[in-house]
Amino acid sequence: MKAWVDGQLLESPHDRALSVLDHGFVVGDGVFETAAVIDGQPFALTRHLDRLVTSAEGLGLGRPDVDGLRQGIEATLAGQELPFGRVRITVTSGPGPLGSPRGDSGLTHVVVTEPAERPGPVSAIATVPWTRNEHGALAGLKTTSYAENAKMVEYARARGASEAVMANTRGDLCEGTGSNVMYVLDGQLVTPTLESGCLAGITRALALEWLSDELDVVERDAPLEVLFEADEVIIVGTTRTIQAISRVDDCELPAPGPITQRAQEIWRAREAESIDP
Repeated sequence: MKAWVDGQLLESPHDRALSVLDHGFVVGDGVFETAAVIDGQPFALTRHLDRLVTSAEGLGLGRPDVDGLRQGIEATLAGQELPFGRVRITVTSGPGPLGSPRGDSGLTHVVVTEPAERPGPVSAIATVPWTRNEHGALAGLKTTSYAENAKMVEYARARGASEAVMANTRGDLCEGTGSNVMYVLDGQLVTPTLESGCLAGITRALALEWLSDELDVVERDAPLEVLFEADEVIIVGTTRTIQAISRVDDCELPAPGPITQRAQEIWRAREAESIDP
């Protein structure tokens, strides 16, 4: 694992490098991206950095130093043998007061890379009794304010699942804490629209683009309960890519089903064509 903060490569990722007044720590005032590292190179990095800028500007932080972040990514990848890993890019509003108002010291930029294990092709999910606010100030932004996601994941893990999936305030299926959701119904592969309040996932966008050449893929909103009617369920995300779901709460599903298998095959073939699609 290697870490870089505002132009400096740390001797150890455990070195103390941030002010205790940094608003990313004080109030969770920041944005982040996590990109998969494949054979030592970050996958879809341009898309991730573009979304980082969108999230930062949407949060009112202004534009991060993207060129500096690219240098940080290169610095943390250098000298590491990473057949598979992840790079985490975080930008906060920088040091500020002990309260919600921001300071004016400038943004904090952090990059951390580490090896990782590839998630398995099949997993289980749990639905949670909390909702995502599709009208909230953070809707559609990838921010560091992740406490509610952490609580949801622990709820899911206590029930033998690896991911928590939630509805929005209308009761429609929204997303997982770190993934987008797709399901098969009557031969059609369906995923919630962005109007549901779900994050515009990088893997989601690539899946919609790549899978639609061979499969019937649509964006459509439906109640959360549609997962219990589905023939197959999939979650998609940066390190999971296309992951089949064998259980939603206590509902067992065939996994991977035939459409999921084909989706996984298409993904693997297209992923191999370019490291930065």
